[in-house]
Order: sequence, then structure tokens, then C-alpha cells
Amino acid sequence: MVGTPKSGILLMICCVLTIAAVGSIFELSSGMPQYGTTVTATILGLSLPLAAWSFYAAVQDARANM
Repeated sequence: MVGTPKSGILLMICCVLTIAAVGSIFELSSGMPQYGTTVTATILGLSLPLAAWSFYAAVQDARANM
């Protein structure tokens, strides 16, 4: 396996954030989000860029330790 524990943790964070983003999209598309539109949209707005950043950071860390 290529990578470090740091890159593995970053990938795990990326997966959780991506799941949160997809869930938020489904909640918003249903018309009646469980936690309200504002909270759900905030979760979506924060989870997408953070997921992209954590994936990028994990790839960079794995490449640096090859």
C-alpha cells in the first residue's frame, strides 16, 4: 500500500464529507429537509470544498512519501 496513516485519515475524512454532501443534495431535492434548508445547505456548502481539499491533501501526502 502506498501512503501513510495521514493520507489514510485524510481519505476517510474525504469519504465522510462526500457522503454528507450527497445526503444533503438528496435532502434538499426532497423539498422538506429534516434539519431545515439553511442547515442542510450549509452542510452541503462546507462539505464539498472540504472533501475536495482533503482528497487533494491525501494524494499530495501519498506522492510525497512514495
